[in-house]
Amino acid sequence: MCEERDQLIRSHSFDETAELLRNGSYDYCFIYVDDVEFSAKVENVVTLRQRFPVLKILAFPYLSSQSAAMRMLSMGINGQCSPYIAKEQLRLVLSVVSSGEIWGGKEFIQQLIKQSSEASLSEQPLESAVNFVGSELLSEREVGVAKLIAKGLSNKEIARDLEVTERTVKAHLTAVFRKLRVKDRLALALLVQRGISDG
Repeated sequence: MCEERDQLIRSHSFDETAELLRNGSYDYCFIYVDDVEFSAKVENVVTLRQRFPVLKILAFPYLSSQSAAMRMLSMGINGQCSPYIAKEQLRLVLSVVSSGEIWGGKEFIQQLIKQSSEASLSEQPLESAVNFVGSELLSEREVGVAKLIAKGLSNKEIARDLEVTERTVKAHLTAVFRKLRVKDRLALALLVQRGISDG
C-alpha cells in the first residue's frame, strides 16, 4: 500500500498539525489520542475533520471509549483503531479507508451492533422472527448465523452457540454476505434488525 514516495511527518501538537495540514498537501492524517486530556483531544480530532473535510483522518485512541469512537466517527473521521495495530492490519485499514469505507475496529462494531440490537429488538425476540429481506435466499443455518450476528455475537460466540468451528461460521458468513450483497457484519446486522422490527 505504501509507496516509496510516501513519507510520514510527525507533529507534536494540535496547532502544529493544523499548520502542517494548512500549508501542505496530504492524503492521510494519523492522530494518536493519548490519555492526557483525552476528551479535549477527541474534540481536536473533530475540529481537524471540520477544517479539512477531504483529508482522510485515522484516530488511534489510547483509551477504549465507545462514546469517543461514536463522537469521532459520527463527525466523519474515516477510522479509528488501536495504537498497537500490526503492520498487516494497518494495511487492511488503509485499504478499507481508501475505498471510501469507514473503519471502526472489531470491538466498536460489535458494541454498536449490540446497542442497535437492544434498541430495535426489545419488542420481538429475534429467535421467534423468521423474515428479513433476502432471508429466502439463505439456508436455515445461514439464517441462524445472520440472526446471531444481529444480536451482536462474535464469531467465537456463534461457533460456541451452534457447536461448530469458527472456520465454519466464517464460511457461512462469507456465503451470507455474498447472497445478501452486504459487505460487513454491521450492514448484515442492520438488515436483519430492520426486517424483524418492520415485521
